[in-house]
Amino acid sequence: MHAGKNGEKVTVAGGAATAVPEQPVILFIEGDGTGPDIWRAAQPVLDAAVAKAYGGRRAIIWQEVLAGEKAFQATGSYLPEESLTTLREYRVAIKGPLTTPVGGGFRSLNVTLRQVLDLYACIRPVRYYEGVPSPLKEPWKIDMVVFRENTEDVYAGLEWPAHSPEAQRLIRFLNEELGCQVDPGAAIGIKPMTARCSKRLVRMALRYALERGRRSVTLMHKGNIMKYTEGAFQNWGYEVALEEFEDRVISEAEVASRYHWQVPEGKVVIKDRLADNLFQQVLLRPEEYDLIATPNLNGDYISDALAAQVGGLGMAPGANIGDECAIFEATHGSAPKYAGQDKVNPSSVILSGAMLLEFLGWHEAARLIHAAIPRTLKDGIATYDLARQLPGAREVSCSAFGQALVERM
Repeated sequence: MHAGKNGEKVTVAGGAATAVPEQPVILFIEGDGTGPDIWRAAQPVLDAAVAKAYGGRRAIIWQEVLAGEKAFQATGSYLPEESLTTLREYRVAIKGPLTTPVGGGFRSLNVTLRQVLDLYACIRPVRYYEGVPSPLKEPWKIDMVVFRENTEDVYAGLEWPAHSPEAQRLIRFLNEELGCQVDPGAAIGIKPMTARCSKRLVRMALRYALERGRRSVTLMHKGNIMKYTEGAFQNWGYEVALEEFEDRVISEAEVASRYHWQVPEGKVVIKDRLADNLFQQVLLRPEEYDLIATPNLNGDYISDALAAQVGGLGMAPGANIGDECAIFEATHGSAPKYAGQDKVNPSSVILSGAMLLEFLGWHEAARLIHAAIPRTLKDGIATYDLARQLPGAREVSCSAFGQALVERM
């Protein structure tokens, strides 16, 4: 795999793009199922936004990387080593959905990419676009970003089936050495969480909040039950906030006790909520929550639940970012039953592309995309998932929706 003509590499350090050429090489993985459909619709939108914003001075040089079923057909591997080498070299990529069997077969390629490339922060902005059908009365109050720790927790893959020799050996150790009372027939999973990984996630979340003018960071956890894992996540999060950002961050308790709930100018509030409570809070008082930092499993749940409040996963962008590499992705599944039908909503990968543009510092191009979506929906143009909920809307194909966005930039 070689760089495209005139293309140059983006430099990434500390989870940020530190040097961006006018013609950066950006990698793409089409994805499985509907992945090729949504990518064919998305790429022209991203190219048009860049061209319109910068008058041809800037352009993305796209380069394909193989992963998933397409990679298996070509190489016999779902994630070829050559692809990983290329991702490490060029640092920035965008991908469609990759299929993972439930209950067996190969391990999740998404999880593998995150762990192999140490993409420790899953970032999911959730906001409402005017015209998108929502089950809420006031969906416009939702404007949150979820920072989900990506490498630990139950996603570490440390589990063994019931009655397996490994599970039985571990259960014997727990019962005989540690005085536990685990059923000998149980399946066993282990939930590792460390200060290092928890702190770097919260550190990146706080930097993001400060750079983007976010008002608060909420640590979401279930520390009342899992005291030494999720409870520790809460403690480690506060340590980072109040030790490394003490001049820019203030605790919710201090706002209440010293400032009578009036946040001092220029400060970001750090607070925490139990996971179950936060699920109801983002429904009842969403305007009180701005950025959520959370362990892996909680983040998986809350980001999808928030997406449902603003139109579903079809409208939900995402990114997996580490210190030296960033992969932006459609957050929904591969929907193989719709593959090749030019039918599904491409907005998730398009909005992930807008996140990519923001990562490069090309905010003008990203704003064109954010503005084009409500304009297109206001004109009654939507893919089937939204059209069936919008009275009088004209249902269009995946590619036609992308073209409609270009026309309305």
